[in-house]
Amino acid sequence: MIRGSCHCGNIQFDLDWAIPDEGIPVRKCSCTFCVKHGSAWTSNLDGERGIAIGDASLVSQYRFGTRTADFNVCTVCGIVPVVTCRIDGRDYAVVNVNTFEHRDKLSFAESPSNFDGEGTDSRLERRKRNWISRVHIKTLVAGR
Repeated sequence: MIRGSCHCGNIQFDLDWAIPDEGIPVRKCSCTFCVKHGSAWTSNLDGERGIAIGDASLVSQYRFGTRTADFNVCTVCGIVPVVTCRIDGRDYAVVNVNTFEHRDKLSFAESPSNFDGEGTDSRLERRKRNWISRVHIKTLVAGR
């Protein structure tokens, strides 16, 4: 079980998967948003992830580019621990490895990623093949 959160803990997640011997695969996206935030993403289609949001009014969903993914930004601390995408009525997600607890005890296999020029349909198909497909989101406080 891997746990992670934004800095203040308002957005938390648990990720249940068997870590490969070669390390957790990490995609370092070259888009300007990910570069400016220092984000590095991982997912496992067979993994299962629970997301707990303490106060939904303190989370902003930022969309850019194809506007098909929600970058869940904590408005208190500014960290983006998770990105979600709803495809055909199902939630998919990736998590930012830089938000993992005990990150120093894990091994990673990093590779660069560039999705420039990828069409919306192929992008959604790639996410369905690669992103975490068993996502459970629980909001503790719906908003003020």
